[in-house]
Amino acid sequence: MNTIKKVPLWRKLIYGLGTGGGNVFSQIGAAFLLSYYTDTAMLGAAAIGTMFVVCRVFDGVSDLLMGVVVDRTHTKWGKARPWLILSGPLTFLGIVLLMHVPVAAGASAKLVYAYATYIFMSVVVYTIFGIANTAMLPLMTRDPEDNTLLATFSALGNNIIGLAAGSAITPLVLALGWHWASIILGLVAGVLILISGLVNTEVSAEEDEETKADQPSIKEQFPSVMKNRYFWLLLLIGVFSLLMNANAIAAQSYYCNVVLGKPLFMSVLMTAGQAPGIVILLLMPAISKRWSKQAYLSMGAVLLIIGFVIAGLAGTNTTLVTIGVVIRSLGAGPLLSAVFALVPDVVEYGYWKFGIRSEGLISSAQSIGSKIGMGFGSGMCAWILAAVGYDATLETQAAGVASAIQFNYTYMGAIFGVVILILVLLTNVEKYAPQYREANAQKDQAAAARK
Repeated sequence: MNTIKKVPLWRKLIYGLGTGGGNVFSQIGAAFLLSYYTDTAMLGAAAIGTMFVVCRVFDGVSDLLMGVVVDRTHTKWGKARPWLILSGPLTFLGIVLLMHVPVAAGASAKLVYAYATYIFMSVVVYTIFGIANTAMLPLMTRDPEDNTLLATFSALGNNIIGLAAGSAITPLVLALGWHWASIILGLVAGVLILISGLVNTEVSAEEDEETKADQPSIKEQFPSVMKNRYFWLLLLIGVFSLLMNANAIAAQSYYCNVVLGKPLFMSVLMTAGQAPGIVILLLMPAISKRWSKQAYLSMGAVLLIIGFVIAGLAGTNTTLVTIGVVIRSLGAGPLLSAVFALVPDVVEYGYWKFGIRSEGLISSAQSIGSKIGMGFGSGMCAWILAAVGYDATLETQAAGVASAIQFNYTYMGAIFGVVILILVLLTNVEKYAPQYREANAQKDQAAAARK
């Protein structure tokens, strides 16, 4: 079975579009959901912040379970692909339900509905999508260069679709309201994910069907992943990258409204925060031939720190703020691409060290980390707003509100950038690549010979 063969360009493009489909929910969740809950559904910021964080407890469990499920799935379609297909229609349903809080109901009823639909979308649906989509990377090919290209296309799709969705949400809501906007957004997300699942294949699917009797038990598989230090580093990079990103995006609308007094400037910052990242992602295949993924990620973390500091020093100078956000975007690009490209390296490292290849469980590191970061990032922004007395019914906010929002949108991100840089410097899995590639190739050849 040739698991090293290349993935055609058109399939890489479709894989990227599928990843972008999942980012439609990320854009809603990070940039608009908090303001929808506080300003449209009229729910308290502190209550919503707590909800975001409480749901992360369930997320951690569901991600690990889904990782096990993917590893234990054996069908003619593969391990991750059936779940990716299922997540398409579920994403449409989840987004529509999420944005239909019964605004005429009492506060308690609205909060219960928000909890139920957010848990369904984030803990169930997004878990299925996130684990399955990330696990497809090492399952579509084991060629290291092709893995990097797939991760690049994934990040490009994530950024391009995210930029399009983020820019379109405000005009859609103003023109059609949240009812029709959620249906349109959910349909786009669901269709893109479904197409990716239907079109892309796992090169090892037939081989996996033949060898499923050799599947290690959970008692063997789980400890081997837990002992893989790079699993934990991937998880923590995901936590702090999304904590940084979700907090900044959640604060962005309040920053434009309260600090700058320019609500429509949100569209400018959305573009500045994503478009430059697309440019640097296009350079990733060329950069990866000269630099390690670790070096690429380190560069991204440094640019993040610089960008956030410039935005903080800018005050209300919108030109300087935009420059800072552009630099921040150039740094975020590598963190949203090269870190996914490390998943196959961590999978192969684990196979080398512990004799078990666990694509699903190791892919859960990124999903767990991303959702913990996204939840705590949005939750932190909500708690800060509640702590400084933000009131959506007031035209003029209390004196300390603007200062708190400005610090949260700028210097807080720089602090997270320093933490990310330290974690990246510890993630040196690539230095073992020559050893584990040779050893794992021998293991695969020996296994094939026994059959």
